Amino acid sequence: MNWNKLIMILAGSLCTGFLSAGTVKAGALEDIVKSGELRVAVQTQGPPVSFIDKNGERTGFAIEVVKLMAADIGVEPVFLDYDWKGLIPAVQGGKADFLAADMTPNAKRTLVLSFTEPYLYSDVVLYAKKDKPFDAWQDACAAGFSIGVVQGSSNVGLLKDKCPEAEIKEFAGGGAAVAQAVAADRVDAGINDQAAAAGYMIEYPDFHILEGAPKRWPLSFGTRPDETHLLRWLDNYFMLIRNDGRLDELADYWMRGPAWKADH
Repeated sequence: MNWNKLIMILAGSLCTGFLSAGTVKAGALEDIVKSGELRVAVQTQGPPVSFIDKNGERTGFAIEVVKLMAADIGVEPVFLDYDWKGLIPAVQGGKADFLAADMTPNAKRTLVLSFTEPYLYSDVVLYAKKDKPFDAWQDACAAGFSIGVVQGSSNVGLLKDKCPEAEIKEFAGGGAAVAQAVAADRVDAGINDQAAAAGYMIEYPDFHILEGAPKRWPLSFGTRPDETHLLRWLDNYFMLIRNDGRLDELADYWMRGPAWKADH
């Protein structure tokens, strides 16, 4: 065997490998820093997580978290509006670096995206007009009643499991569209997370939240599966702002009560 020839072939292969590695496309974090923009897919109307307030400003829990992120790394946040069903395709297609929403990383979603460790856990509640014959959430699940839910949300499957006898009606346009349907008697009850429902109690004084919570969902941000550095960075960032108290401060204001409603 010609060992000199073999060594030259191996050396050439290594050089080719190094050159190829050098031409690999930069990851999302490198692109974010280079462009100076953090492109984030958010809900068009999903208070208190993401919405346009009475002053015409985009705000909400996820929005304010992203603003912190962008400020801490010295870039500008760019919020890209989508309805609920458009969030995942926006990330898959590279239009957004990640999605920032109150999304649960269920089995189907994790087939197409990678999700952060939960930044928060949220109780799901049912609500209805006070003149409806409901006290506990199970009362609205009986045959002959209808329940409104955000189209494509995890709560669709939850209702099918917990309320199989009720009629389930899906609405595009976020939780606000469901609340409007309840107010207009197009459905008998609605379902949403505790924070959003608390806001509806102020907007619609004739509403009340039914007793009990059929589920507690973990909430996460989502990235493309190949963006492992970005995913780890997001997890690390949540750890940092949880430890320094900023995450709880935002969660208390936006997600654990209706305080935000009066201001926005």
